[in-house]
Order: sequence, then C-alpha cells, then structure tokens
Amino acid sequence: MLDKKIVLPGMALKKIEPGMSIFLGTGAAEPRTLVKHLMASSAPNLEDLELVQLVSLGDAVSIKELYSQKFRLKTFYSGWAAREAITAGRVDLIPCRFSKIPRLIKTGRICIDVAFVQVSPPDKSGYCSLGIAIDVAREAMEKASVVVGEINTKIPETFGDTFVHVSDFDMMVHSTDEPIYFHRWHDDAVFDKVADNVASVIENGSCISFSIGPLFEALGRHLAKKRNLGIHSPFFTDALMDLMRSGAVTNRNKEIWQGKSLTSYALGTPELLSWLNRNPLVEFQSIDKVFDPVKIGSNTKFIAVFQARKVDLSGLIALNIGKGTVAAGPGEAMDFFTGAEISQGGRNIFALPSRNRIGEPNIRISVGSLHNRFSFRESVDLIVTEYGAAHLNGLTVRERAQALIDIAHPADRPKLVEQAKQERILYQDQIFLPECGNLYPAGISTENLFKDGIVVCFRAIKPSDEEEMRRLFYRFSDEAVYYRYFSTIKTMPHSRMQEYVNLDFSQTMSIVGVIEEHGHEHIIAEARYIKNRQNLFAEVAFVVDEKYQRLGIATYMYQMLIRLAKEEGLQGFTADVLSSNIEMMKVFAKGGLRTSANLENGLYEVTIHF
Repeated sequence: MLDKKIVLPGMALKKIEPGMSIFLGTGAAEPRTLVKHLMASSAPNLEDLELVQLVSLGDAVSIKELYSQKFRLKTFYSGWAAREAITAGRVDLIPCRFSKIPRLIKTGRICIDVAFVQVSPPDKSGYCSLGIAIDVAREAMEKASVVVGEINTKIPETFGDTFVHVSDFDMMVHSTDEPIYFHRWHDDAVFDKVADNVASVIENGSCISFSIGPLFEALGRHLAKKRNLGIHSPFFTDALMDLMRSGAVTNRNKEIWQGKSLTSYALGTPELLSWLNRNPLVEFQSIDKVFDPVKIGSNTKFIAVFQARKVDLSGLIALNIGKGTVAAGPGEAMDFFTGAEISQGGRNIFALPSRNRIGEPNIRISVGSLHNRFSFRESVDLIVTEYGAAHLNGLTVRERAQALIDIAHPADRPKLVEQAKQERILYQDQIFLPECGNLYPAGISTENLFKDGIVVCFRAIKPSDEEEMRRLFYRFSDEAVYYRYFSTIKTMPHSRMQEYVNLDFSQTMSIVGVIEEHGHEHIIAEARYIKNRQNLFAEVAFVVDEKYQRLGIATYMYQMLIRLAKEEGLQGFTADVLSSNIEMMKVFAKGGLRTSANLENGLYEVTIHF
C-alpha cells in the first residue's frame, strides 16, 4: 500500500487548486520538503493559496514569498517569524485561545482543503507516528480533501494520540530535509538567579508547565533537587529532558495522565528527538487536551510559569514579542493561566530580569503603551526577578507597588518611588533609603523545618514588609509588646512602621521569619541587631508570634544573627531583657557563647561575647 502512495513532491502539488487552504504542521513538525517545493514552484495552479499554521517557527514558509500575491498565511500567534508580516498586513492573525482552535477546524469555521503532515516511517502494520507535534493535525486530516504525509526518518515515534495509518493519506513523499532543530538557549548569571528564585517558590509535588528560552533552560537545573514533580506542558524541551533524567519528575501526583509527562510539541536538539523515540514516559496529545483549562486545573499545585518582558507597579504585564516567544501571547497564556487558577494550590508566576540586555528597566511605572499586554493583573500571583519574588495576590495597589519596587534593579528604585509618589500610588511621606536596596543581603535567605512540620523561610526585611510587620505587632499581647519595646505601645501607624522596615544594612541587620499559607506570605518572627557606633558590639532583639513560640524559631534566628555579626567583624551582642522574660534568657543560654548579665531595677543588662 505504501509504495502506491509514494510520489514526488511535485506530483502532490498538482492536486492543489487556486484558492485552497493548506494546513501546515507547526514547529519541528513542519513538512519542510513539501513547503519548500510549494514556495519554489511557479506552477499556475499554486495561486491565491491560504496557508494555515498555528505558529510559524521554521524557515520553510518564506516571509518574502508572503509579500507576493501567491500565498497568504493565517496564524494564531503573532510572535516568531510572522510578527513583522502581521504588522505590515501581509499575514492574518486569528486571536484565539489555543484550546478552542480544534473546534474551529472541526466545525469548518477555519477551512482546511489540504493537509501537509510530517510523520515517522510506517511500522510493519502500516502505522506512522505524528512524532513531535500533535497540534491539530488529526482534525486537519479529517477535514481536508487532500492529505499528504511527509515521511521523515529523523522523526521519533512518540506515544499518545499520535498514530495514523498509511491508508489515511492520499499521497506520501519522502523528506529530503532534516527536522527543524532548536539549539539549547544560553542563559547568563541573571537568568540563572531569576530561575533560582522561581524554583524557590515551587513546592515538591507541583505540576509545571514549560516553554522555551533562557529562563526555562536555567529553571530545569534549579528544579532538579525537587521531588515528585509533574509535567503538563505545551512544549517539551531539552531542559525538561534533563529534569526528567534527574529523577525530580515522577508525575505520580497528577490527576490525569498519571505517570506521564503530557505535551503537544517537542522543540529541541537531535538528542531530545532521539530520547523521545518510543519513550513511554512522555505522552503527546492534541492541543484541545493539553491546553484545556479544566484538565490543567484538575492537577493539584499546578504552576504556570511565563517569561515576561515588562511589568508595571500595578502588576500589569507586557509579554515577550519576536523570536523565542512561543506560547507567550495573551491568548496562548490564558489557558494555562486559567488552569492554574482552577487548580487547588495552583499559582501563576511571571519571571523576568530587572533590566533588559541594554540596561533599560523592566519594572516601570506603566506598561500601558506596550504591545502584547496581559491585562489580568487582578489574578497575577507572583512576579519574580533576580532580586526576589513579589507576592501580589490580595495586595492593595500601594502594597503591590512597594513589593515590585523591592525586586526592581536597585539603581531603578529611587525613580520608581518618585514616580509612584507623583501618581499618588505611594504615600507622600514614604521613606526610601537607597542603601536599603544597594546593600540588601539577598544571599542570607534560607529555610528550615521546625516541629509540627512547620517550614519557615528566613530573609532580610524589606520595605514592602511594612503591612505584614504591622499585622504582626497587632497580634502581640500587651506583655509581648512590653517585653520588646519596654512600654505599653498600643498603635503602630505607617509613619512609625516604615522607619522600622527601611534600613541601612551597613548599620542594622533585620531578619524576618516567613511562612506561606494559601499562597500568601505571613511574617511570624523578626530579629535584628543594631551596631553600636562606640565599639564593635551590637544591640540585639527579637520577637516571635506567640502562636509559633517554643518551636526553636527564636534560637534559629539568634544563631543566624551571630553568624552574620561575626562576618561583619563584630565582637559580641548586648541586650536589655526584663527579669520576667525567662524565654529570652533561655535563647541566649542556648547560643553557646560566654554571656554575662547584670540585674538592676528588674532589668538584665546582657553582654554576649563572640
């Protein structure tokens, strides 16, 4: 049967008539030999043709040819090769969520007359595999009156909804071109730190979506130490291959396709394609299944990760444009964004460097004038840069601005504060210390598991911690307030608290203990020392939410302060402790350092020597 169907590419093109719509596979599944012959032919029947391709990634569809009257391209994505042609009016963009595209083809709303599909060589039973892009190929084949398969020996045989029989094709041609390979992306130190910060907020057992680009190349490495991750991703890449090889991915916590990494497309190197060949751990399904928000959301702790281009102080995001921005437009992102919202414990993460490659700020007062905006700022969970993560969910506009300024480039923060004041986003008396950003000790961040399975993250205090520190203050009993401040303070207004959280880290060190509940950060403890300008000692004090006392948190923070103070060349601590504050004295005793205490008028004057 196969021999009777094999023809030369020119013979297949003779079946095309003027005005027909031709479906082309996407990405590495683009049938390059057929498309190249189509582009190069001057046959009179190949006029006024409409090419339908979900995303134009390859070099076969010549943008130059699209400027003739011979072809017109319809695409569902404005990035990559088609963006400039769309802007020039030479390519038609169909705004649509990817999960809805198969239905448009099935119902005939998107007309398909001819389908060019790339497949693997048929097996003994006559079955070929659609290989590395399921796309909407099956729907296109069912609607087309002429179906041509391009057999490529370099295409892997993949599992899932991938198998088609030779009898499903009217003609088949042998490919003379290799598949489109995608080299691995080079990430730099900045993207590596961004990815590290993204990985730090992804829990064990999470289900993750991936894309391509330097962020995801680095993210795969930083997730390698996680456990029981799941993959439900539009794109499968070399970085995901490495992540699966590391053992971090088991897919055992997934609700659908349990034990399988689910995807629609593979984009990568020859090594990736070889690894995917007959690999039972990777399941390829059509985009109506992979992009279905309900199916995505059925996985608990689903994490949708996106690489952003710019973000403003309200949380409005501009997504990337141009080459390398596959599935990063609002329509493509929305399905996975919605799925993360549906998912129990799910969240969405938008990550970007604080500055672009030419040094321009990526966090701005507004992105309203930029293209490719993602406008659902009300539902954005986290923004991540190399300077940390801003948890936006549930914050006011003012609190969002403070959180985003904290993760902007330190040199950009003064202008952002000034602009935010001018726009009445921040308080007019808002304090800003440049030293707070320039000297911020991001490297001290750590986490620890305490009794009762409580995980506490520790980091230096930030200006955006003002509201959480106020809430912590109002949770204290009168006794706890008196122990900490030696007076019966009843209120902690903005004017006072902002002075407390805006620090010159060359003189003061403050560590907060943070827990996460339902996607929100809550400060439950704070410890600080203030250098004495007359000697090499520092005054130390700390406080722990009464709900979390006697777990060892104060002792842990005390040990952190000791280590940090020693690194600064300090010789010891001093502290004033009420004689009734037995718990504080126990913490000092557990420090293991030589400690002296003089009691006078109910107050211990404590000196701790390093």
